[in-house]
Amino acid sequence: MTRTSAPVDAPVTGAWEGLVTTALLGTDRRTPPGAGPGPEAPVALLDAAATETVRRRAGLRPARAAERPQAAPEDPRPPLPPAAARRLALLLADRPGPSGGGRRGSAPDLMELLPQWLAAANTRGFAPPPHALPALLDAARGRTDLRPAVLEFAGPRALWLARLNQDWRFALRSAPGGGAALPHVDDDDRIQQLWQEGLFAERVALLSALRSREPAAARELLAATWTKERAEDRLMFLDSLRAGLGPDDEPFLEQALADRSRNVRATAAELLSALPGSALAARMAVRAEACVAIDHTQTPQAAPAAQTAQAAPTAPTAPTAPTAPTAPTIAVEAPHECDPGMERDGVVAKAPAGRGERSWWFGQLVEAAPLGTWSRRLGGRTPREIVALPVADDWQGELHAAWCRAAVRQRDAEWSRALLGEPSAPEAGGPGAVSLAERSKLLGTLGAAERAEWVAGFIATHGLSEAFQLLGVCAVPWSGPLGRAVVDALNIARDAGSYPWSFSGVMGLAERCLDPSEAGRLDALLAVPDEPENASPGAGGYWAEAFQRLVTTLRLRAAMAEELSAS
Repeated sequence: MTRTSAPVDAPVTGAWEGLVTTALLGTDRRTPPGAGPGPEAPVALLDAAATETVRRRAGLRPARAAERPQAAPEDPRPPLPPAAARRLALLLADRPGPSGGGRRGSAPDLMELLPQWLAAANTRGFAPPPHALPALLDAARGRTDLRPAVLEFAGPRALWLARLNQDWRFALRSAPGGGAALPHVDDDDRIQQLWQEGLFAERVALLSALRSREPAAARELLAATWTKERAEDRLMFLDSLRAGLGPDDEPFLEQALADRSRNVRATAAELLSALPGSALAARMAVRAEACVAIDHTQTPQAAPAAQTAQAAPTAPTAPTAPTAPTAPTIAVEAPHECDPGMERDGVVAKAPAGRGERSWWFGQLVEAAPLGTWSRRLGGRTPREIVALPVADDWQGELHAAWCRAAVRQRDAEWSRALLGEPSAPEAGGPGAVSLAERSKLLGTLGAAERAEWVAGFIATHGLSEAFQLLGVCAVPWSGPLGRAVVDALNIARDAGSYPWSFSGVMGLAERCLDPSEAGRLDALLAVPDEPENASPGAGGYWAEAFQRLVTTLRLRAAMAEELSAS
């Protein structure tokens, strides 16, 4: 007798959804198909669900295989030396502990050394080990300041990986065009195509790259589509003209002064004022000269009345002494209105809250005027002599602050030196720049050696409490005199029993910026010092721990450099 299998019913459309609905409502309210109400209904529901589950799984059609991804591109750069590759793995594996403040211990902070390691590796043109790419991208994902160096070091394979993982999509946004190579400067057709059809990030990258190689070609490319661009895009494109800014850019920037966007007009005016020979600079010079002049009518300040009254009335009358020569003083007459011509040239008419309108307009005029104006206007004096002149009616702060901004904008080292004054001058009593923010910007216009020498002199006079911002503009590694000034100031603070945690920021900078060759002369500072009676409790132990960490970090940086230099 032959046995035949029972036929399997064809699946009912929506059968699974119906079973789910029955389970949600309950078999008391809705019975499953093929069963009546009663105690057997739940069992029938489970049997039906089991049967439908098998049916669904057996009837699932396999999906079409996904297209195989293209192979990762080749990286032609030489691989890292083995020791440097091991060091990279250690740096990437280090993670900062929970932020609890207080003491950090004596171990180096490896993640803070990663930017320096990446800069050195990029300078030498090494390629990373392929297995390190995920950790590199994870590190850059968590720290935006690392992204440019990481993406340069990681190379084209990192972008290939980023297209396969949503967590690393930032790499495609950070790299113009997702890593697409920019056209060669001579490939006019490709340049025009990318400029006309590319994404905004691709167009910005193209303009910036072209500007660095062929400034005129970049300007002409922008001028061709200028009137069709959105205001926010025009602003970004215009900002790219800072690189290679020169007199040939003036006609285009003069046209941008009539732009319908206030921000575009302001940026164009700023760029023109950075060209001392531009027509806008000349117009600003005329306006600023009308506000500032030498006043020879000022007389030396009279002696106080009380002091005069103390003179003996019976003393014989002395011969009249010759009148002292009148001291030259700078007189300021701020503008009384902001006319349309001033607004067209970038002067913002509405003053910020808390600022007087006249002083606001005056500062903008002086800031935009060529600094060469003032020697001619103020009797042929040098910048140092001009800055040393007294200014009448409490205008000195406003005038000197505007000169500081002008020196930074025009990158004028002579005026920067005059406004900085000697580093031994009082912290808030310099000849021109009285704030640390102004001084740090002015220092940026000087060469690296001169900058370091000035900051070293400042630290030798004033210590480290106000020097953190100034140290941030010094080249790394610090020069010998600057490094010694920092170490000496830290040693003085330690011996004085100063509150140690207030110097943690400078200690962190020293770990990253002090020349590793200085490690040897720090060994004498590793012992726990005797604490003065007025010292902070536990300060000696903290100082010893901090100097131990500094020495260990410096020696680690030296080892990193040797590993990257190995052939």
